[in-house]
Amino acid sequence: MATNTGFTLWLTGMSGTGKTTTAAYIAARLRQVGRNVEVLDEGELQNDLWAGIGDTKDERNMVVRRLGFVAGLLARNGTAVLVPCVSPYKSSREEVRRAVGKYVEVYVDCPTEKLIERDTTGRYKKALNGEIPNFIGITEPYEPPTSPEVTIYSDTESVEDGGTKIFQALLDLGLMSTDELKTITGKKMKANPLPPKKARRDEEDPPVRVAAAKAVKAPKADKGSKGAKARPATRAARVGKPAPAAKKKAAKSKAR
Repeated sequence: MATNTGFTLWLTGMSGTGKTTTAAYIAARLRQVGRNVEVLDEGELQNDLWAGIGDTKDERNMVVRRLGFVAGLLARNGTAVLVPCVSPYKSSREEVRRAVGKYVEVYVDCPTEKLIERDTTGRYKKALNGEIPNFIGITEPYEPPTSPEVTIYSDTESVEDGGTKIFQALLDLGLMSTDELKTITGKKMKANPLPPKKARRDEEDPPVRVAAAKAVKAPKADKGSKGAKARPATRAARVGKPAPAAKKKAAKSKAR
């Protein structure tokens, strides 16, 4: 039965998009229907699980693996596990997906300029000024999911709207029941089974990642407008970069 099914709800996105807020909202409502729930918040568990670890790519991936390991242990014992974590690299997220099994990816998206505007910590502005190195989305790339189960646009959608999307996905995947969701939402929701997903690419092409990193560095020159370009530039680099490589191959074949 759905009520005994453990799963991992992985919320990924840049810093400040609303992952923790969304996780808290979902957790409260899952507990409302008697679910066993644990929230593994990246920010709260740092001292316990990876104190002293830095912020290189390998170290960030280590953090994701550790969170994924704990989430898997809890989920296999019937716990609904919510993991709000920046987790910027696709390869480590997909590694966790394969290891955990019942894994639901939620991409909490928000334009970079909005994140800078509503940042009460000042970390984005410091990163733009070069005061914080290796800051995801500014001086280091964030790799958006290509096919998450749920995408939430936190700049235009309320927490409640995002929550409804998540609950619908959990229902579609057979991880929650219609009775549970009627208790939570007050409405009878209908399951819409999801179509089979295409094969996932486990790793990004290294040149694409480098190009994306260069694209997000652009905001340093003009603090007023360049933060807004970071996220679209990353996507453009992912999609458009491979084309020149094909042209180079064609040129080489002609030379021969």
